Amino acid sequence: MALYKAIDILKLADSKHTAALAFNCADYNMVHSVAVAAETVQKPVICMLHPDHHRIENWITPELFAKLVADEAAAVSVPMAMHLDHCSDFDYLVRALKAGFTSVMYDGSMLPFEENIKNTREITKVAHAMGATVEAELGHVGIAATVTDQSNLDLYTQPEFAAEFCERTSCDSVAVAIGSAHGFYKQTPHLDLERLAAIDAATRTPLVLHGGTGIPDEQLLLAFQRGINKLNVGTEFFWLYYQTIKSYDAPDITQLPRTVQAALTEYLKKKFQLSF
Repeated sequence: MALYKAIDILKLADSKHTAALAFNCADYNMVHSVAVAAETVQKPVICMLHPDHHRIENWITPELFAKLVADEAAAVSVPMAMHLDHCSDFDYLVRALKAGFTSVMYDGSMLPFEENIKNTREITKVAHAMGATVEAELGHVGIAATVTDQSNLDLYTQPEFAAEFCERTSCDSVAVAIGSAHGFYKQTPHLDLERLAAIDAATRTPLVLHGGTGIPDEQLLLAFQRGINKLNVGTEFFWLYYQTIKSYDAPDITQLPRTVQAALTEYLKKKFQLSF
């Protein structure tokens, strides 16, 4: 099947009152495992690249990632899309769009409201002109290791500003801060579902939840019912990859990819039970 646009998958999820799962990936093992698992369970999926996996870890470039995901999407019968995760670098966003990304995230969440609007609007104009869509962030999803990030109400998305933000930026989806955080949680998160419902009522824009690792399933399912159409998962996916490599002790290194892919695929098949 041809590569889907992420926004089309989010709209499909919205029509079913659920969320599409989006996984951070950094190499062939991860992307291929996502494709195989999605095909096995017959569910849509989104593969995401975080710029740091290129610029810091130097795992993969946006050009290689775009080609890899497109090839995998062509080999499966389920909707599969690609997305550039958190990025505040205008030049890098444009590079990803030129490479073939049909969805990118501009993260201006730590900027003042008006500056976030201005920058988001600018990248949205460019993306739309290139046939792509933009995920923005209103409020700020912090780091789980800093416990106060997930409980600091000053960082939460304010429903009264959601409609204005989405209207003025023309963004296609928006990540909201309602009590989640990136990384492993030190204490169980408690999503502000009432706030989420208010945000959903204020805007027709699909909502995105970051920090999917470690949120109890029952909270996630309620969040999906209240407007979350995309759930980002990265930390636990990468942790499983690391643990699988760490425990590998066979002398033939050529069998390592098969071992990694098997472990990742089994995890993904179970994770997909949350979606659709």
